[in-house]
Amino acid sequence: MADDRNGRTPPPARRAHPAPARTPAHDPAHAPTGTGPANTGATGTGPAGTEPATARSALRLRLILSALFLPVFTAATVGFALWSAHQGPGDSPGSGPLTVLAVVCGVLALAAALDLVRVTGRRRRERGTADDALDRPEDAIG
Repeated sequence: MADDRNGRTPPPARRAHPAPARTPAHDPAHAPTGTGPANTGATGTGPAGTEPATARSALRLRLILSALFLPVFTAATVGFALWSAHQGPGDSPGSGPLTVLAVVCGVLALAAALDLVRVTGRRRRERGTADDALDRPEDAIG
């Protein structure tokens, strides 16, 4: 084998593997179950078949996790920031890594707060007009 200009031998050539045989998507006889023009699946133009038309996330779980981790990440942000502020020049860990941890925890606290706001708004919107009727003063009996 020939060496390159730096004296190294090049890596061995890779063998080309033949591409797997593909069947035309428009041929229903060769199409796998669940694909085809009526149900496109992986092409991104329609549902694959078994999922609901409107996918939903578990709002209660998201609400619980956001409500749980918002104070945890907020306290961690404050704790790491205070610890970083009181570090001396020779202390270990240094103020740099503690500042990075404070920023990361602050970003996670912000994400939890935004998710909490989104989830509560979505839950309120999904509950519909039952709660809206209670909030309107013109409907109150005086």
